[in-house]
Amino acid sequence: MAEANAKRGSTAARPLSPHLQVYSLEVNMVMSILHRITGAALYVGTVLVAWVLVAAASGPDAFAYVTGLLGTWPGLFVLFGYTWALLHHLVGGVRHFLWDTGRGYDIASIDLLSWATLGVSVGLTLLIWGYVLLSAGGVDL
Repeated sequence: MAEANAKRGSTAARPLSPHLQVYSLEVNMVMSILHRITGAALYVGTVLVAWVLVAAASGPDAFAYVTGLLGTWPGLFVLFGYTWALLHHLVGGVRHFLWDTGRGYDIASIDLLSWATLGVSVGLTLLIWGYVLLSAGGVDL
């Protein structure tokens, strides 16, 4: 132990802990981080859903107030983000389920599934919001 303490000041090679400067950022790392972030964001979105449901149960005035707030541009942006977070987390969960079966662990499959998670979640979000905005019950632009 005394020898280890004596070498601390020296330039002897010591093992380094993993750090962002050691690793290059790859798509599967970004998807893992986004999966965790979207999971946390879903807590906030669930509070919004509960707020709408409580307002609907409280009467037409409370419901009109909440939907009026969510119908503004900032409200729509939050709802758009919640939709994407929900779908991204869902598709990421399907990806993890596939990995739980023992498949898709080669590097090419990991990269493909990571990019597919991002593409499918963005595509489904745009598809849903395109339908909502263009349907008769959509938002007045």
